[in-house]
Amino acid sequence: MNVPEHFQFDVQDHVATITFDRADRLNAFTRVMAQDLVALFDRVDADDDIRALILTGAGQAFCAGADLSPGQSSLSLERSDEDVSTDVDWTDPATRDYGGLITLRLYECLKPVIVAFNGPAAGMGVTMALAADFRLASISAKFSLPFTRRGIVPESASSWFLPRIVGIAQALEWTLTGAIFSAEEAKTAGLVRSLHEPQDLLTAATDLARDIAANTAPVSVALTRQMLWRSFDMAHPMEAHRIESRGIYMRARASDIREGVQSFLEKRSPDFPDQVSTDMPSFFPWWEPQNY
Repeated sequence: MNVPEHFQFDVQDHVATITFDRADRLNAFTRVMAQDLVALFDRVDADDDIRALILTGAGQAFCAGADLSPGQSSLSLERSDEDVSTDVDWTDPATRDYGGLITLRLYECLKPVIVAFNGPAAGMGVTMALAADFRLASISAKFSLPFTRRGIVPESASSWFLPRIVGIAQALEWTLTGAIFSAEEAKTAGLVRSLHEPQDLLTAATDLARDIAANTAPVSVALTRQMLWRSFDMAHPMEAHRIESRGIYMRARASDIREGVQSFLEKRSPDFPDQVSTDMPSFFPWWEPQNY
């Protein structure tokens, strides 16, 4: 299996683990790495054998953010003297923040995503994880959103995600000060679900992923994930009621419901037959795609 440079990719017991593997640079990201990671997400979504995804980092850090060395980032010093006095074509993909490519692809993901912060995370190392469904952290992890300290602004669609996760007051404090904060503070604010000893972190993430893989229906998980994330765009609860009604109506007539009920009555683990690749209901997707 071809795996892009700077990544490890492993699948066991229906759980895929993607490990950022650029430890000598604290797993700092380049645009090419962002594009390669999006391609790995595509691979995960297309494989019905994979029912959950874990993201973690190799070495001492989860991700130090964008690689600011020359030629690697739009934030590197060599770009600071470019003339932007003329009109900019904002539809040009070259103007896009590449951290946002990752976050928006995670937002669209059909499999549950678990982030295991094995060490420090800064900038896009934090923000690209905001579209994950679960975030666990080592007690040794530290976090920072240092955008204002670098003369830039939040990225990776974090101005949308972060206030929804931790509240506007906490989001403002972290982004306006750019200060480093601890794993304990991240947990208290709700950025991470739980804290673990370094040697126990990946085990905890894997146990959570395997529980989902073994006991839930993949199509139901894919639908539920999108229903909850996209509820933030709904103007009235009637919109949620419409989607839930369609989901209940279609799922009640699918093969999974028979297995779900029968396995419950027989007190055994379920073996759901429906697949994300072939059995999503006819009303999916129910939203209009957004273009840059």
